[in-house]
Amino acid sequence: MFYYVLKYVILGPLLRLLFRPRIEGLEHIPADGAAIVAGNHLSFSDHFLMPAILKRRITFLAKAEYFTGPGVKGRLTAAFFRSAGQIPVDRSGKDAGQAAIREGLGVLSKDELLGIYPEGTRSHDGRLYKGKVGVAVMALTAQVPVVPCAMVGTFEIQPPGQVLPKIKRVTIRFGEPLDFSRYAGMENEKAALRAVTDEIMYEILALSGQEYVDEYAVKAKAAQTAQAPGRKFPRLRR
Repeated sequence: MFYYVLKYVILGPLLRLLFRPRIEGLEHIPADGAAIVAGNHLSFSDHFLMPAILKRRITFLAKAEYFTGPGVKGRLTAAFFRSAGQIPVDRSGKDAGQAAIREGLGVLSKDELLGIYPEGTRSHDGRLYKGKVGVAVMALTAQVPVVPCAMVGTFEIQPPGQVLPKIKRVTIRFGEPLDFSRYAGMENEKAALRAVTDEIMYEILALSGQEYVDEYAVKAKAAQTAQAPGRKFPRLRR
């Protein structure tokens, strides 16, 4: 119930007023039935802007840290994500990926929309990084379409480390649903999972116009931090 109050009464109208999002390809979101919306992840603002413009409810697998942060900010963030029906996922440990997949399949089994960021974390420099295969496992196991999505301009309004976003117009693009039925029964084959994931990332890239890096974002961020500790990441120039 509170999800719809946030969406239609409190947060949704405010976000539309402030950021005036350009929305392209909204017709590609299925009117009903299960589907995965897979997007790039440039900013904390992504969590709010995409759900605000969709007609259907969408559930994201959110990192567990959003639910356990300290202080007033941490409690408010946790309250928001719980009220919005988002699912906490512990990304630490060897079983983290399997836990996320189980939660995601649970959402899809109810014929709902599931939101996923295949990169696994926010981009630290505005580039698009290699996708993790969990999105492919869920798409093939649940036999559902994947709608690619690109957030454009959200890195500029709120890059990592910036608490309050700048008031600036953003664009949200959806591509045509991707059908992976040709890979039916191959959800345990590594080559098929990588092929599906790479196809999804290519479509996101085509929509976003970002520079692509064939490396996992977490690894790239860790390497850059090790080389220049305490140094802020450069902002993307477009």
